[in-house]
Formats: sequence, structure tokens, C-alpha cells
Amino acid sequence: MTNILRTFASDNYAGVLPEIMSALVKEAQSRSHARAYGHDDITEEARHVIKQVFNSSEDDDSIPGVFFVFNGTGANVLSILACTHSYHAVICSDISHIITDESSSPETVTGVRLISIPTDENGKIILEKIEEKLDCIGDMHAAQPRMISIAQPTEYGTVYTIDELKQLSALAKKNNLYFHMDGARLFNAVSSLNCNLQDITTAVGVDILSLGGTKAGMMYGEAVIVFNPSLLKAGGDTNDPLKFRHKQVMQLASKQRFIAVQFLTLLQNNLWKKSSEHSNSMAQLLKKRLESIPLKNNKSLIRITKPVQTGAIFLEIPREWYEPLSAIFPFYMWRRKNCEVRLMCSFDTTEDDIDQFIKKIHELAQN
Repeated sequence: MTNILRTFASDNYAGVLPEIMSALVKEAQSRSHARAYGHDDITEEARHVIKQVFNSSEDDDSIPGVFFVFNGTGANVLSILACTHSYHAVICSDISHIITDESSSPETVTGVRLISIPTDENGKIILEKIEEKLDCIGDMHAAQPRMISIAQPTEYGTVYTIDELKQLSALAKKNNLYFHMDGARLFNAVSSLNCNLQDITTAVGVDILSLGGTKAGMMYGEAVIVFNPSLLKAGGDTNDPLKFRHKQVMQLASKQRFIAVQFLTLLQNNLWKKSSEHSNSMAQLLKKRLESIPLKNNKSLIRITKPVQTGAIFLEIPREWYEPLSAIFPFYMWRRKNCEVRLMCSFDTTEDDIDQFIKKIHELAQN
């Protein structure tokens, strides 16, 4: 009998929410054909639900623009393309996903330059550091800043407050920059802040959002959600330029309804909330159990290095623990120098997973 693999590596390792799988199977077995490339009823319904969830303009049916894509890199690349030309620059943190985990695709595909700036100890972008990079605006010899991109939550799993987001948005608008949010785990941030989805997107002036579905329990699929109506127009052209970009970057699914039906299921009946609240609560439980590890020779064997606000826990462990622990529950080494690792909880993390992991730590601590 094959052993079941359980991990704290990434929510990408997890399976699929049963409700999502049921929706996919139901649509697959319906025997009904549907128009391709997003012209079907399910995709249209999903777009309508997204508009309602984000409380967008009732006066303009085109807002927000919704573009379903295959993956997070595709969502971020399409978002950058929507806001920039090849002579532009995107300001992001030095640990952001677009600069550390998406190879060189954002720069290769879009032609822009990514300008990374230091973050504070909790992974949040620093306003003063952004301002230092804006002196070159208007200088023909420099790539022109056009977008500020942040991740919510950050790569450390920490969460920008609503006030912090408003400050970033105000800085962007003051300098004629677009404000992009990489929301691969946005649902976790919303649950952490105990707010609504619009409270940290439309209400704070986000122009364009990469909304994650896969990490929330979908099989695959993300969405680019465009709140700024100017991004859906090309000068005086009445055609939406993003629909051409969508195809150009190879993110236009022919059977788009199978991405849309997942988002529809996730957003209806607050399934996203159930998923994100569970992963967040499991991280809090794991943190509590880790903090209970006894001292050895009056010294703590582990140290939690970042605030635990969503599903991620960052901690330093004894170097000799990494191999035996990760052999049982795989997880990522974050920084080898001080043996800082990342543990990630997902929608299907169980208390038993945590019990087994802590049990192994106790065994190692006694050696």
C-alpha cells in the first residue's frame, strides 16, 4: 500500500476542495457543449459574481474586467502588460514573487525592468524606499517607473493593514503609477484582517489584481481583475486591449468554463472563507505547538522569525533537524545561512498532521 504524502511545503502541494472537484465533474459530465474562449454562460456568470463580490461600479458593466488565466505567473505577467510599455519599470520588493520565483518571465515577456527595493523585517515594502526610486521619472536615460507591485499577503505571510494599503495607493496615484496587487493568497489576507474582499482592493485604490485560486483549493486557475477602467481602453480605441494581450501571452483557455466554474464555486457560499480560515487557524495551532517545544540546556531549540498572520510560519531550526523532519513532512528551506525554514498550512491541513510533525520534533529534541 502506498504511503500517503502529507507536507508543510506549500498549499500548491495540496489537493482540490471537494466542492470544486464536484463542480468540475458535474460540468464535465453534463454532455452540454459551450462556446469556447470565455463566451459561455458559466464564464459570464463567474464574471458577474466577481463584480458583486468586489462591489464594483454598478454604472459600468465592463468594470471590473475579468480575465481567467492558467497560473500565477501568467496572471502577474498579464497584469504588468496591462499597465506598461517596454520602456517602463515595475517597483517591487526584493522578496516579491515576480522577482524571486517567476524566473525572468516578467521581464522577458513584458520588456519592463523590475526594480527591487528592500523590505522591512516583516517583508513589507517601505514607502521611503519607493520614493527614492522615483527621482528618475522623466529622465530619458532611465526605465520609467509605471507600477508599484505588492503581494498581499507578503512572501513572509504577513499582511498589509488597510491603512498601509491606502498609503501605498496614495503614493502611486500621486506619482501617476498603477497599483498592482499579487493576491495569490489574498483570501488568507482577508480572513486574517477579518474584512471584506473589497476592503483591501477596490476600497484602497488597487488598479489591477492577480487573484489566486490554486492555493485556495482550486485544481488550477487564477484571474486578473481590472478595476481601473482606463486599463480597458487603448487611447480612443473602443476595443479592449487586454483581450488581445490575454491571447498574446498564451493564457486564453479554450475551455475557459472549467476555470470559471471553479471560481464560481469558490466565491459562492463563502467557500473561499472556509478554506482560508482553516489554513490560517491551522498555522496558529502549529505555532502554538512549536512554542511549547521544551528548552534544552536553558536554550530554545527553535525560533519563530516572523509574525504568523496567515498560513505560513517561518522559523529557525537546528540544521541537523532539516533532513529527518523534511523526510517525513516535506517543507522548504528558506535561508540556509541560519537554517530558516518555511512551513505552509493549506485548506486540508489536519490536527493529526500537526501532531505527527510535533511528535518528530520532540524525538529530535531528546537526542
